[in-house]
Amino acid sequence: MMASKGGILFQEKVSRMLSGHNGKPVLKPKKTLALKDEVANRKFKTGGATCVAEISVLMACWKQNNFVDSLCSNEMNSFYTCVGEAQAAKKNIPEQSSFQGERLPPKQVTTLLKRYPNIRKEI
Repeated sequence: MMASKGGILFQEKVSRMLSGHNGKPVLKPKKTLALKDEVANRKFKTGGATCVAEISVLMACWKQNNFVDSLCSNEMNSFYTCVGEAQAAKKNIPEQSSFQGERLPPKQVTTLLKRYPNIRKEI
């Protein structure tokens, strides 16, 4: 019951703030309430790092052996093997036809928005 009373008080406060004088809203947006015809050109996150365990083992080995490569050859080989497998796996993944999941890349979204621009007046 207390939550519903708080919700009602909040709704009343919002309606008072919006009702202002002569029916004009007190809260005025700084920018027009319309969507832009472009989106930010951000890169997709490609995924996590690979071979983290192998590089950690290699660095621990270097630290124990005063950074002498010959004493850590097994660890270096396992790291390079892991890197080679990760690169091969990345090449084998087909290009996802420019889709990342269900989202379009930002360049395609901007192209579509410029082709079909938004209405510039507020609703």
